[in-house]
Amino acid sequence: MSRKKTDRIIFEHVAVLDAGAKGVSVAKAPDGKVIFIPNVVPGDVVDVQTFKKRKAYYEGKAINFHSFSENRIEPVCQHFGACGGCKWQNMKYEQQLTYKNNEVFNNLKRIGKIELPDFEPILGSEKQFFYRNKMEFGFSDTRWMTNEEMDKRRAAELDSVNNADIHVGATQNALGFHIPKMWDKILDIEKCHLQEDPSNAIRNSIKEFATEKGMTFFNARNHGGLLRTLMIRTASTGEIMVLIQFFEDDKAQREVLLDFVFERFPQITSLQYVINSKANDTLYDQDIKLYKGRDYILEEMEGLKFSINAKSFYQTNSDQAYELYKITREFAGLTGNEVVYDLYTGTGTIAQFVSKEAKKVIGVEAVPEAIADAKENAKRNEITNCEFFVGDMKNVFNEAFIAQHGQPDVIITDPPRDGMHKDVVEQILKIAPKKVVYVSCNSATQARDLALMDEKYKVTRVRPVDMFPQTHHVENVVLLELR
Repeated sequence: MSRKKTDRIIFEHVAVLDAGAKGVSVAKAPDGKVIFIPNVVPGDVVDVQTFKKRKAYYEGKAINFHSFSENRIEPVCQHFGACGGCKWQNMKYEQQLTYKNNEVFNNLKRIGKIELPDFEPILGSEKQFFYRNKMEFGFSDTRWMTNEEMDKRRAAELDSVNNADIHVGATQNALGFHIPKMWDKILDIEKCHLQEDPSNAIRNSIKEFATEKGMTFFNARNHGGLLRTLMIRTASTGEIMVLIQFFEDDKAQREVLLDFVFERFPQITSLQYVINSKANDTLYDQDIKLYKGRDYILEEMEGLKFSINAKSFYQTNSDQAYELYKITREFAGLTGNEVVYDLYTGTGTIAQFVSKEAKKVIGVEAVPEAIADAKENAKRNEITNCEFFVGDMKNVFNEAFIAQHGQPDVIITDPPRDGMHKDVVEQILKIAPKKVVYVSCNSATQARDLALMDEKYKVTRVRPVDMFPQTHHVENVVLLELR
């Protein structure tokens, strides 16, 4: 062990022990503190240089490998390591599933402190690449340069003959992903392995055309530039949505670009844009304009069709969403006589998916646009036993609401990452339906809620579902039955 003048520490021959939170791996320093290390695999033996020291842990990077884990594989993506999107691409998929299953078990056991049944096998994704139906990319006029590019740049600067090759100009444009923990840095992406083509072709063509035409890319620090973000949504039906977010309102340049996109990719179902000059690039408070086609694309599942607009929430892995919903319906064990409440219903996908096996389904959601979509989808699918209501869950889901719409036999809840509000949990305990099916994208907050419900409910089934291969994220479905 040696110490640099910068107070950075190098730990030698460190064994990587486990996969940790947020896609980093875990090792132990000689002083007993945990070290969090990105881009390594449990089983690797490495030298680590720390760049952050805290009371209970270090953060560091591997600077030398002594031996490689038997579970390590070669990443398929050229951007691995710089891009933070697929942090487990260097790990065998079977091991990814093992660590995801372990994370769910540890959270439910450690945080929930409840009695658990044997887990049912984690459901892996048949597609391990090109599985996402929604991708968002950022424009930047100063692209992030990798270490290799910086080395080449420094070498060129020493060679006056090559100075022209490093001129900062249009070649600095980027269209890609934010560098982790750096809100103003964009890594230019040539090929992403998360969304099927023509996603890559659309993104690369837009970047090339806009650069050739001298269109300005966004500068996050100075808040200037024409082009801000690009969103591409695809559906299992083959339909495609493209939405370009402009920071500046330049009608002439905007229409030149949009016309090019539609002519180059006539298969696009929905071409939209938004002019957003506010501080952040979220779309949910913006007025989205339709340029060509229709303002939604259609997703299909078991013959049901769901319209997806630019603001819609829909599970981003369509194939695996179908598997997730099948497990949810199986856990509910419906016979056709039950009143089902679907909390946090979104656009009503789960509600409508289980409706054919229920007497009545009541969906509740806080986002008005989502409820409007849910009602439209139910009408499109000729479903008459689903009703949808908008409002804050902790306020709408109360005694008066229950009295009006009926006592639920089964509650299905699929809350956001923060889990259920404690008032919602208390209301479920008061109502005491026979079953609660809890779908979660965050097993830590799910475990917290299960602990609150343990006095009345016993967890009888648990099954994790991998929606996001190559990442640490995992969904989990739990069945609770009244004691």
